[in-house]
Amino acid sequence: MDYNATTPLEPEVIQAISEALQDAWGNPSSNYIADVTFVPVSKVTARVEVDDVIAAVRPNTCLISVMLANNETGVIMPVREICQRIKSLNKRHERLRILLHTDAAQALGKIRVDASELGVDYLTIVGHKFYAPRIGALYVNSPGTKTPLHPMLFGGGQERNFRPGTENTPMIAGLGKAAELVTSHLSEYESHMQSTKLYLEEQLRAVFKDKIHFNSHYPGSDILPNTCNVSILGPTLQGWRVLSNCRRLLASVGAACHSDSGNRPSHILLSCGVPSEVAANALRLSVGRGTTEADVDAVVEDLRETVQLLEEMN
Repeated sequence: MDYNATTPLEPEVIQAISEALQDAWGNPSSNYIADVTFVPVSKVTARVEVDDVIAAVRPNTCLISVMLANNETGVIMPVREICQRIKSLNKRHERLRILLHTDAAQALGKIRVDASELGVDYLTIVGHKFYAPRIGALYVNSPGTKTPLHPMLFGGGQERNFRPGTENTPMIAGLGKAAELVTSHLSEYESHMQSTKLYLEEQLRAVFKDKIHFNSHYPGSDILPNTCNVSILGPTLQGWRVLSNCRRLLASVGAACHSDSGNRPSHILLSCGVPSEVAANALRLSVGRGTTEADVDAVVEDLRETVQLLEEMN
C-alpha cells in the first residue's frame, strides 16, 4: 500500500511506449523537424507581398502564418490574396496541403475580420486588444476533421481533448460579449477611431510642421483606423526620452512583445525602410473607442511642451 510512492505501468501505457520506441525514434530537437522561412516586408508598402510569399513556398512547406495587421505600423497585410493563391497551389499539386494561419490580434475590433472571407484555416484573437479580458482564442476551420489540431498539453477530456483544464467560464463569457459588441457596433467603432486618428495627425502636423514624420503612411497600403506611428525629428527626441518626460501622455515606442530590445530602434520600422535615426524617435500612438478630440489636444500640448523642454536642455 505504497501507491503514493510509485505505481506500476498500465498495459496500454507499456504499449504506447513500445510503439514510440519503434516509430518515434527521431530526435525532436533536431533542426530538420521545423524549418522556417521568413519573408521580408516591402520597404515601399510595409506589407508582405503576395508574390514574395509564393516565391518562398517549397515542396515541404506545410504552414504559412501572416499577421493580419502589424501592431506597430498598423499596416494591413494581404491575407485574403495570399490564401487565394495558396489554395490554388494546393489544388494544382499533388503535395502536402499548405495550411494558412493569421494572427488577427490587432485587427479585431478595428476592421472587419471574417475567417471565411479571408480563407484561413486558423485565426488567433486576443481579448485585451478589443475591450475583452486577457484571454485568447484560436479559430480552427472544422478542428480535427477538415483542419488538423493537436493538443500541446494533455489531460482531462472535457474540452474535446484539445486542451486540459476546466473552462474559465467568466473570461470566456467576457470574450464572447466583447465579440458580440464588435459584431453589432464595428462601423461605429471604426468611424470614431478613424476620425480621431486623423484629427491627431492634423494637430501633430500643425504643431510640429516639418519636424514630424509618420511611420505608418505607406503608398498603396491600408492602415488600421486607430494607429499612428510617428517620429518627432531631432537629435534629443528619441521616443523613450520623450515619453519619460511627458506629464500626461501614456504611450509606447513599439510593441510590448519587443520590449526586450531596450532603447534600440524598432526592427519592424527598420525593415519597413524607416531610417535608423527616425525609427529611434518613434512613438506608437493608438486611439480607442472613448478617445476624444479634447484628449488629443491634451496629448499634443504635452508633446509640444516636452519637445521644447528637451531641446532647451540640449
